[in-house]
Amino acid sequence: MQLKVNGSAHALDVDIRTSLLDALRDHLGLTGSKKGCDHGQCGACTVLVNGRRINSCLTLAVMHEDDEIVTIEGLGQPGNLHPMQQSFLEHDGFQCGYCTPGQITSAVGMLEEHRAGWPSHASQALDGAQELTDAEISERMSGNICRCSCYPNIVDAIRDAAGKVRP
Repeated sequence: MQLKVNGSAHALDVDIRTSLLDALRDHLGLTGSKKGCDHGQCGACTVLVNGRRINSCLTLAVMHEDDEIVTIEGLGQPGNLHPMQQSFLEHDGFQCGYCTPGQITSAVGMLEEHRAGWPSHASQALDGAQELTDAEISERMSGNICRCSCYPNIVDAIRDAAGKVRP
């Protein structure tokens, strides 16, 4: 099978039961996406598939043969960070760093959902643009857990990056 990850095609010979997370980490050596709970509850494994954020531990690699997959490694490079990565640094949006790749990747996907006008449970209305309040950011990021409790800094980083991240 072939996966297109971070703009490059990769031929893989994996068992059909291999999760996308395991294919990325064990077969491609992309270890930025973390295996936290392996049940889709923590968000540490979040990647973007065709621009939408997913928990890579809950999907099979073979399901994504024609998809564009972006991991934390594909968002930016040392010396040329993605605006969300830079904002997390500037706002100290991490402590131990384990959840950070999933938080950043999820935040990038979340901002696209917000721009598209998708409501959340915290949205004041179900149609049109929503103000990106702290409550809105927190609700939209609720699938990503930080055991170090850096949530205020993560929200600050996302709010600051929101004007800098472009589709």
